[in-house]
Amino acid sequence: MSEVAVEVELSPTAAEAAADALAAVVTDRVASRLFAQDPTLWGEDAQDEAGKRLGWTDLATDSRPLVAEIEQLRADLAGRGLDHVVLCGMGGSSLAPEVICRAADVELTVLDSSQPDMVRAAIADRLERSVVVVSSKSGGTVETDSQRRAYEQALRDAGLDPEDHLVVVTDPGSPLDEEATAAGYHVFHADPGVGGRYSALTAFGLVPSGLAGAPIGRLLDEAAGQQAALADDSPDNPALRLGVAAGVAAVAGIDKLVLDDHTGWGLGDWIEQLVAESTGKIGRGILPVVVPASDAVNASPSTADSLLVAIGTTLAPQAESGRSAALDGSLGAQMLLWEAAVTIAGREIGINPFDQPDVESAKQAARDKLGDAGRAEDPDVVAEGIAAHGTRAETLEDAVDQLIGAVDPDHGYIAVQAYLDRVGESPYAELRELLARRTGRPVTFGWGPRFLHSTGQYHKGGPSTGVFLQITCDPREDLPVPGRKFTFGEFIASQAAGDADVLRGHGRPVLRLHLSDVDAALARLRELVS
Repeated sequence: MSEVAVEVELSPTAAEAAADALAAVVTDRVASRLFAQDPTLWGEDAQDEAGKRLGWTDLATDSRPLVAEIEQLRADLAGRGLDHVVLCGMGGSSLAPEVICRAADVELTVLDSSQPDMVRAAIADRLERSVVVVSSKSGGTVETDSQRRAYEQALRDAGLDPEDHLVVVTDPGSPLDEEATAAGYHVFHADPGVGGRYSALTAFGLVPSGLAGAPIGRLLDEAAGQQAALADDSPDNPALRLGVAAGVAAVAGIDKLVLDDHTGWGLGDWIEQLVAESTGKIGRGILPVVVPASDAVNASPSTADSLLVAIGTTLAPQAESGRSAALDGSLGAQMLLWEAAVTIAGREIGINPFDQPDVESAKQAARDKLGDAGRAEDPDVVAEGIAAHGTRAETLEDAVDQLIGAVDPDHGYIAVQAYLDRVGESPYAELRELLARRTGRPVTFGWGPRFLHSTGQYHKGGPSTGVFLQITCDPREDLPVPGRKFTFGEFIASQAAGDADVLRGHGRPVLRLHLSDVDAALARLRELVS
């Protein structure tokens, strides 16, 4: 299926409001103006930023010249025995390639963490055969810069030349662009008129995916095949239907978008960062909650404030009061549709979908913590290898109970934020499902620090309805960052502590559970949350 099929069911009241809003956007020619890159669609305050961030609407055509260059480089690298592709990137720079490669069933190692055990394991895997794609739009992302430095050092230590192994994707003129060019690396320039979370069809999405063997030309064909329908000022336009429904529902208090992912590609994770970072600001937004298709309702209950959306199927899931939607289609078509729909939902909510004002606050807080050598505050409770921070409770059980007790039973949610090694991730993701069953409320799960570049915006800038469970750990072995005065372990500790400070500064409850031994503490964690 190339074009995306969308089915939406709402309660009678919401359906009437959505029908009126849909008629209004058709009359206002919102779809055609969006694809004509009209920056006035989101109001005067957003006009300047929107004017610099609408290049994604033409990427199905504009990115076409990249395909041949990427495929030629892949052939050249393979001829030199370099066939293991690693991506160092965060947020929009890593999530799209991860989905594209899963959909194509090709291998891509994604390193989107500063957790030292995860970094060390990635570097140790087939280093001599590795093509390391370093992706950073700004060229100054500390996680990506640290990963690059670690790979460069490891390659030199192994008697290999980094120039033969590193490929860089960044905006023209960025600090990374200048350094990489001076070092002789192959550099791909991304489109500066496209924001990170809308960059799936730019060099950020295409370079690592194409080098790994994904059919990136077909991906662009799929997007191109959908573009005319998305630019059509018609009530049948799937982006208008989905975007208006999600926006109108959010304004009415139905602001949880439960993503029931049937694709098997992890598409829900990419949609999550697009929705959360685009809409979560000035106290408004849509909270995306990704759940496994096999157990969607139990894993995240269909609450009165949620819209349950099935992706990768045309069968709408069962949801309370009929609030559900379903959409299916090729990956390139779905990516372009979701990008358009999210900007339309943002217009209905009354926010600028292209800025991310609260992301920088967490970065600055992490830098401040690093200046203090990443030292954490003394724990409030210590028992059974788990130290609790940010509580007045006297036991671990009471600490968790108090956090859960702070969840608003009508509008609240819990965010589990795991600053752990993603290897063997399923047991920790299970904590989300246990909490959802216990509370009957939506629960999100994010791997730190990658969520800081996506859903972190919503948690701080969206509605003040979340409570936060951080899980941190001691690494098995720390790892220095070459050329820096801090280690990866100190850096990830500063990221967790800094984000907790910012969340608390916004009035959000945060409990941090620090594990001295992750494997040994897992059973106890399950008991605590269930």
